[in-house]
Amino acid sequence: MASQGAETTTAATTHADQRPKSLADFDPPQKPKRNKYAFACAMQASMTSILLGYDIGVMSGAAIYIKKDLKISDVEVEVLVGILNLYSLLGSAAAGRTSDWIGRRYTIVLAGAIFFAGALLMGFATNYAFLMVGRFVAGIGVGYALMIAPVYTAEVSPASSRGFLTSFPEVI
Repeated sequence: MASQGAETTTAATTHADQRPKSLADFDPPQKPKRNKYAFACAMQASMTSILLGYDIGVMSGAAIYIKKDLKISDVEVEVLVGILNLYSLLGSAAAGRTSDWIGRRYTIVLAGAIFFAGALLMGFATNYAFLMVGRFVAGIGVGYALMIAPVYTAEVSPASSRGFLTSFPEVI
């Protein structure tokens, strides 16, 4: 008999603890709101990937005129156009330590300034060696930007949208 009374008490308290369900209880869980600041930062940081595409596009169109004006060989034109990838490797190797030293945001600003200086050097180049120095400086800036922009985006983004926001450089 004692065990039968305990079962009824447990069943009675279980039914008494439950409140009636409302319509809102059946709604799917709400997604967290998007962080507009993180979205804007991710968009701006992913714009740095445009630097590489811009440089390659401009150089492929300008290579014909550079060859004619500077009277350089086909091999020199090939080296001039393709060397940016090697130089950007050097820039990306230095970007990690620099970003630890001055911060991610300022490293992106530094990358843009370095690329701008390289573009100015290439624009004012009068011979092949001067043009290669400009390519070197621009390549360092591109390497910095391509290395640090995804890191900055990942650090600014909330965990709920980090994967979405860090994929922007691949889209742009």
